[in-house]
Amino acid sequence: MRSTDAQVHRLRQERARGRPIGQAAMKAGMHRNTARKYLGSGALPSEAPRGRAWRTREDPFEADWPLMEQMLKEAPELEAKTLFEHLLELRPGQYGLDQLRTFQRRVKAWRAKSGPEKEIFFPQAHRAGEAAQTDFTWATELGITILGELFEHMLCVTVLPFSLWQWATVCFSESMSALREGVQNAFFKLGLLPQFHQTDNSTAATHDLATGKRGFNAEYLALMRHLSLRPRTTEVGAKEQNGSVESTNGALKRAMKQHLLLRGSRDFESREAYEAWLHGVLEKRNAGRARLDEELGAMRPLGVRRLPAYSVTDVRVGSGSTIRIKSNTYSVPSRLIGEKVRVHVFDDRLEIYWSGVLQTSRERVRGRAAFAVAWRDVIGWLVKKPGAFRRYRYRDALFLSAVFRRAYERLDATLSPWSADMNYLQIVLLARETCVDDVAHALLALEISDELPRFDRVLALAGSERPSMPEVEVGKLELASYDELTPEAAAEAKQ
Repeated sequence: MRSTDAQVHRLRQERARGRPIGQAAMKAGMHRNTARKYLGSGALPSEAPRGRAWRTREDPFEADWPLMEQMLKEAPELEAKTLFEHLLELRPGQYGLDQLRTFQRRVKAWRAKSGPEKEIFFPQAHRAGEAAQTDFTWATELGITILGELFEHMLCVTVLPFSLWQWATVCFSESMSALREGVQNAFFKLGLLPQFHQTDNSTAATHDLATGKRGFNAEYLALMRHLSLRPRTTEVGAKEQNGSVESTNGALKRAMKQHLLLRGSRDFESREAYEAWLHGVLEKRNAGRARLDEELGAMRPLGVRRLPAYSVTDVRVGSGSTIRIKSNTYSVPSRLIGEKVRVHVFDDRLEIYWSGVLQTSRERVRGRAAFAVAWRDVIGWLVKKPGAFRRYRYRDALFLSAVFRRAYERLDATLSPWSADMNYLQIVLLARETCVDDVAHALLALEISDELPRFDRVLALAGSERPSMPEVEVGKLELASYDELTPEAAAEAKQ
């Protein structure tokens, strides 16, 4: 860094007071050698000659630069490396790869002097209590594990841009269910509401699956109406307009990493334990927000009840004992075939009701055209119709583990198709009626002994004793004995 005239004046003053050159240089904020140079020359920095304004070597690209410049003008987005590789092809042997850095500096200088204008981003002055921003961010990168298994998840993060108060909810996709729960968790934690709620152009808020258009969808608008919030969104492809929450996402994950280091482990005993730890981290971060009181004072009370953290859809169970929810297929008990069921769609699961009674629940699958078929739902009928198994669309669901799949492959390689399928389906049915682990151990034992896993052999090893319902004797209930528990009876007993 170039020294200033003021520093040199201070240096001279300190020397005039008799200080050694080292102390005088320290007082003036410069190096000893620099101090010695200015004391020796007697000149001020402003009087010293400026840097050279001429080149010390020839420009190696002078002959071809007009062509390169013309190409940059016609396509300013061209990268210097791409343009240099093109130049090497045009002039083979004239230039070398060691000149790439020189060429990149030449292009960089041209862009600064003559290149196209660059987009300007204008920092915004946020107002207290005006808006909240919500965004999703992946947190799997943190390496969180639940009982040793990697916990793949996202965070639905809501932030108040003025004070940077922040709250996060664990979720598994950018779904409307996750957005509904995350937004409500944040506002019910505060007990207050801003005027606006802002999101980017996520599928959850702005993608209408019925039309494919990018307007606010009905579910999101219903949530905004319920909370008396005015919705707004960023422009398509302009995530920087959601900049406050985007930047705090990174800061939150960095803070989580630091607290994980202090904790000494990334493993948690349950999802609930992990969420409790996460909320503790958020509480500590929010406690230090300097402008939080001002923001909270500008917000209005939250005067509504919480909406359910799920959406509701009614579907009819198909002949395959399945239902389709959000483009994915799920199995249900076959007794519901032909019936209309009500499905509560959570971010992580489905709850299937018939006539107001919960019938079963299913873990949600991600993506499109995926399926979650419970083998216990269909195995009974597949045994009755074994010919349907070989080309069954969801056949993979019937391979309970790798050992079951290998057993089927061995059967299929040795027996006829019908016999292989029938033997295998009976084995799976046995697993349902007894114990999956016992059947798996029997299959593994037969595999080790290189014996074909026919049903009768598996039955002999794993299913010789079928579980039975224990007989429980219920004694006669004497209701009169409860009278002795009344206060009056207790007072008489004391007398």
